[in-house]
Amino acid sequence: MSSENSQENSREHSPESRPGHSPEGTGETDAPAVPRNRGVGMLIITAYGIFAVSSTARALYQLIVHFEDAPVAYVLSAAAAAVYILATLALARTSAAAWRTALVAVLVELVGVVGVGLWTVLEPRLFADATVWSHFGQGYGHVPLVLPLIGLFWLLRHRPDARRAPAARAAQESVHESVQESETRE
Repeated sequence: MSSENSQENSREHSPESRPGHSPEGTGETDAPAVPRNRGVGMLIITAYGIFAVSSTARALYQLIVHFEDAPVAYVLSAAAAAVYILATLALARTSAAAWRTALVAVLVELVGVVGVGLWTVLEPRLFADATVWSHFGQGYGHVPLVLPLIGLFWLLRHRPDARRAPAARAAQESVHESVQESETRE
């Protein structure tokens, strides 16, 4: 094997060349191969962004023009808007802190849509006008009920890599050691 092929081969199998590995060659991963704000994640962020803009506009209009008509509904609309804004911003970032913030926001959203949905069914007289979460998001095709479930699934699949499973860590360390051994033999 020529020296040139040996160098190329070692670069191809080095930890730095594998997606998601730190350039220091420690074998520890920095993030999943696809960041959570790319691919399908971008579609989820877009959906949250659309709800953030639409619910904020709706809440502002309701609070400014019709507050006396249904104060509970309009305050809940504003709360939903704040949750959507926070979730959108946190989902768009890739840090561990942003992941935790997104997780909390999406959980609050799920509790909100289920709680407000149930509340609007049990006490409809309190809701002279609908909110984003009324009747489990019925006015929005139940997307407000489905979106946090999708968001939670996505977030849990893209957890920060701080606490990898011991088996995954052992397998990765084994591969790293094999690569180092093959490099020293060549």
